[in-house]
Amino acid sequence: MKSQVYLVGAGPGDAGLITVKGIDAIETADVIVYDYLATPELLNHAQESAELIYAGKKGGDHTLSQSEINQLIVAKAKAGKTVTRLKGGDPFVFGRGGEEIETLTEAGVSFTIVPGVTSAIAAPAYAGIPLTHRRFASCATFITGHEDPDKQSSAINWEALAHTGGTLVFLMGVKNLPPITARLMEEGMAAETPVALVRWGTTPSQKTVTGTLASIVANVAQAGLKPPCIIIVGHVVSFRDQMKWFESRPLFGKRIIVTRARKQASDMISRLSALGAQCLEYPVIKIAAPDDFHPMDEAIGRLSAYDWLVFTSVNGVDMFFNRLFANRKDARALGGLQTASIGPATAERLLNYGVSSDIIPESYRAESVVAAFQNFSVDGRRVLLPRAAQARPVLPEELKKMGARVDEVPAYQTVLDNNTNEDLIADLAEETVDMITFTSSSTVKNFKQLLPPERFASLTRGIPIAAIGPITADTAKENGFKVDLVAEEYTIPGLCKAIQGYFGA
Repeated sequence: MKSQVYLVGAGPGDAGLITVKGIDAIETADVIVYDYLATPELLNHAQESAELIYAGKKGGDHTLSQSEINQLIVAKAKAGKTVTRLKGGDPFVFGRGGEEIETLTEAGVSFTIVPGVTSAIAAPAYAGIPLTHRRFASCATFITGHEDPDKQSSAINWEALAHTGGTLVFLMGVKNLPPITARLMEEGMAAETPVALVRWGTTPSQKTVTGTLASIVANVAQAGLKPPCIIIVGHVVSFRDQMKWFESRPLFGKRIIVTRARKQASDMISRLSALGAQCLEYPVIKIAAPDDFHPMDEAIGRLSAYDWLVFTSVNGVDMFFNRLFANRKDARALGGLQTASIGPATAERLLNYGVSSDIIPESYRAESVVAAFQNFSVDGRRVLLPRAAQARPVLPEELKKMGARVDEVPAYQTVLDNNTNEDLIADLAEETVDMITFTSSSTVKNFKQLLPPERFASLTRGIPIAAIGPITADTAKENGFKVDLVAEEYTIPGLCKAIQGYFGA
């Protein structure tokens, strides 16, 4: 086919709630047209070459009109592009997906519909509210809280709604909350009927306000709740006190900056997100090949001359084996070598290549290295150390003090990633960041480099700093940061555990 459009439901906000088929459509798209309610995190799955077009619409502020969006999708598809139209929630639940499909049909453009998890179901679940319950609600009704303004009269049967005996879910109805509650009571629904509003459901910004038909308007006004929200009306709301879980997590609502390279940040982000944090991804470093692979290739060519192979990071392991394979060798070439890996994560990555570590020093610190090697004689031994270019000299210095003959070769280099510079400064300026995390000395130096020198103090003032270990902490202090937290275990799980303990305390 010359053209293809995927109409994809992006889910309610939690990026983990998108379907597998939805991710596939994002990954293969030439053009992605996305909405205000489609979480930007999903765009990380897009190809680097993909054209990203924001077509957000919120409360009277429309980047593009619906008609313009329809024509944009048709034009891109007819230009031979694979287009993914990413819409918050489900495209066909008050998402105007039907109108977009009508336009595609008229234009003769082929399309595929990928349903999404609607906020009408997900937001109550994340607020601890079951939409149905055998004792209290045998049906649930979805209603728009914002009917087409061009309609001459309401198409909603308010009398029937008031007497369903089930749960009512209004979408996009915050501004119309007073007339909605008033109309339901006018039609006979009891004033003490429980009501809940959930804002930004399924996201770390989720906020829930409860009350009754008689009190909810005042409660929402007092809480300052703004769109986007859904409204849940019915006795099932009373279950929230015993069933709420999402907002009870230990880091819920905390906004934490993650500075790791994007390809490596997923584990840390998933761990912090599972604890309830909102992770702000600002990868300040990128892992790149060294300027010259010749030293590495030369060392690989004479591996048999070495006694020890020492790895200092997961990146060093990966880059070493990439070059090993490029030189038409495999793990058998390491058969006569003893291996050391700095930290358990590095040892685990080495094991993935079929090689176990003979020793695992906890850190670069002198005492850690000496303690790890105390049962092995390295005096006069040849040590190959493939690691980052311009890395700290602590490790080779300690090995040389022990009598080792050390050859350092650059396996990779870390370079500045400034793609999110303006957004980072804006987030810091708003003073809504709860913590900044550093996982290496490179992240510290590059983070500081992204901030205007004259604004460094004001932008970082009062924000707790967490470091993965003492080496990173020392670098942070040298660069003017006040370090509040250093992980006892110098790993990502250890850092996340320390962060949880910090906020718990």
